[in-house]
Amino acid sequence: MPSHRSPAFGPLAGIGDEAAPGADGQLAALRELGWRALELRTVDGTALADLPPPDFRTLTRRLQDAGVTVVAVASRIGNWSRPVTGDLAVDLAELDVLAERCAALGCRFVRIMSYPNDGLGETEWADRVLARIAVLADRARRAGLVLVHENCAGWAAERADRTLRLLRAVDSPALRLLFDTGNGVPYGYRALDLLRELAPYVAHVHIKDAVRTPDGDTAYTLPGEGDAEVAACLRILAAHGYTGALSLEPHLAVRPHEGLLRAGEDAAGLFVRAGQALTRLLRTLDSDGTA
Repeated sequence: MPSHRSPAFGPLAGIGDEAAPGADGQLAALRELGWRALELRTVDGTALADLPPPDFRTLTRRLQDAGVTVVAVASRIGNWSRPVTGDLAVDLAELDVLAERCAALGCRFVRIMSYPNDGLGETEWADRVLARIAVLADRARRAGLVLVHENCAGWAAERADRTLRLLRAVDSPALRLLFDTGNGVPYGYRALDLLRELAPYVAHVHIKDAVRTPDGDTAYTLPGEGDAEVAACLRILAAHGYTGALSLEPHLAVRPHEGLLRAGEDAAGLFVRAGQALTRLLRTLDSDGTA
């Protein structure tokens, strides 16, 4: 059975809906990989916070019976669907639901982003983002949660100076960072450069890899086979003492904001191949003593 941990890092996990819509398929993919940790985003196409209570209770029992832990939940707070001009009450309500559900799941990390702009000037955009996330972080702290901000959509997504400003302004142990190795490729920045400045604040990691195509689009690859410098990112994380989970989000068959991209492909099979590639990559790093 493959190891469910890397010697240098914590548990190997995956965002389940990248393998299958339903819990059965998500757990089956983990079993094939020999992994015992999951990151939850949607189940049968429904966001975790929107699952009816009976369905959530069933999911919790299924995870317990399978011996699977939840390392993080991926919320929609501040993401590409919720601009900075939207109603903050929507995000607060989602956080309240997730606080209850994370308690049931034994999980503390909630993925957030920092709000895309909606026609505001740079200063007002920044001010609104900082104020909103301060409110969210305070509520998360009182609920025993940690918000992990991803380098994806929003004001602080692509620039280390903005991310550091966000951390300083909020100044809370309930706000840390989620680093995604592959996001720099589609968004046009070198993720490794971002990580060099932000590594001490990273509390959770997503693994993906990608290349830019000649027409300017993004094609996702197995970890270690693209231009995201995944191995170099892992070396930096290890050097800074990161021992948390590595959560696979390969985007090979599914992107949450675009749906199924490769109709007819075996999403679970692609997910498992990506997990196997990550395991091979980690063995290489372990063997040369760089992680």
